[in-house]
Amino acid sequence: MPVLEKLTIGKVAARTGCSVPTIRYYESIGLLPKPGRGEGHQRIYSDSDCERLTFIRRSRDFGFPIDQVRQLLVLFDAPQQLCDPARDIAVHQLADVRQKLDELLALERSLKGFVDGCNDTCAGGPAEACVIVKELAAPCCK
Repeated sequence: MPVLEKLTIGKVAARTGCSVPTIRYYESIGLLPKPGRGEGHQRIYSDSDCERLTFIRRSRDFGFPIDQVRQLLVLFDAPQQLCDPARDIAVHQLADVRQKLDELLALERSLKGFVDGCNDTCAGGPAEACVIVKELAAPCCK
């Protein structure tokens, strides 16, 4: 594949928003093909490498685990395939995100209870009387 511009790893990092160590990691696990080498054995990338890396980074931004990114890359590499697998992967990820949101909302309620309890009963007093300290020290399972 001809390279129109010599895209070094630094230029690819700047173009895609990925760090240099992340690019090397994706190469090492096979998400990004090993690039060609230029003068001084320096990695040289193509525009298609940048496009693939952007796809990987955005997939990771949406929280897709590496295994799911691999599955999505199959579709990226064969665009004539049906998109149902991509939808199924996204549906699964959406369910995971919703579960995490529920867990975060429960955590928020607990922390708000801590803060409200402290404000109502012990704020400004000694730590030994602090409801937050007592709650954190209490066994969670009886």
